Amino acid sequence: MPEPDPARVAEVSRRIKEWAVDEVDLFPEDWEGEFDGFLVGRYMVACHPDAPTVDHLMVATRLMVAENAVDDCYCEDHGGSPVGLGGRLLLAHTALDPLHTTAAYQPQWAESLHADAPRRAYRSAMEYFVRQATPSQADRYRHDMARLHLGYLAEAAWAETDHLPEVWEYLAMRQFNNFRPCPTITDTVGGYELPADLHARPDMQRILALAGNASTIVNDLYSYTKELAAPGRHLNLPVVLAERESLSEKDAYLKAIEVHNDLMRDFEAEAAALAAACPVPSVLRFLRGVAVWVDGNHHWHRTNTYRYSLPDFW
Repeated sequence: MPEPDPARVAEVSRRIKEWAVDEVDLFPEDWEGEFDGFLVGRYMVACHPDAPTVDHLMVATRLMVAENAVDDCYCEDHGGSPVGLGGRLLLAHTALDPLHTTAAYQPQWAESLHADAPRRAYRSAMEYFVRQATPSQADRYRHDMARLHLGYLAEAAWAETDHLPEVWEYLAMRQFNNFRPCPTITDTVGGYELPADLHARPDMQRILALAGNASTIVNDLYSYTKELAAPGRHLNLPVVLAERESLSEKDAYLKAIEVHNDLMRDFEAEAAALAAACPVPSVLRFLRGVAVWVDGNHHWHRTNTYRYSLPDFW
């Protein structure tokens, strides 16, 4: 794919750092290198080349950063833990899907949205998003974020009980703990709307699921060496394949690549079939947008050498 527009990358990078530091107080100073190394401006410009303005790109960029703050601080390596995760995620989710309660308790909930970096980021990013999105697009996003949080909880439950899932179980978890909320907003970022009835079509839902699943296995493949070097057992597809199917590390990794390739082939074939069966302009543009997001996600993983490196299996 072509390199993302450097002028847009620079401007999105500048704006997102300003938002993270000045608006939501996202991270302490010693995390600044990791924030910069994420290269989120480059990521989002690559994934949304049809965004009409930088303001549209910023809608996606804030949400991406907020999602990663929740993952890092609640689930992963910046103080995260499976213990008590459900309660933390539920309260954070109310920053996306507001609490409707009595006047006596509303102020306490509103104050809670400023209590930690993940909630501050979710609240602010969602406020910007709903100003750009239609009500149905906002509701769609909330639904996909509930799916994401459900996936986080399944992985946390397995960690608490030291459960090694079967391969199919792992793939079920990864259908929820995955990138789907990002490509699902491609129309909002593009400045148009895929109508709710077309988004809800079973064939469109399958295409979105395949896109999210393939993109997430890319993350498993590129995160593999980093996760292997971390303490404890970190579940990813090569690790589960190696243990459940008695494969060597190399063979498990190569089989995980084949799983990704099978998902991609199905995604491409089913997207082409839907484009032929329903050649509505918004459907065609949305399918193109999702495909470009999948490509941009892979490009970012492949070129972000600060975060990722592949194992030496070749």
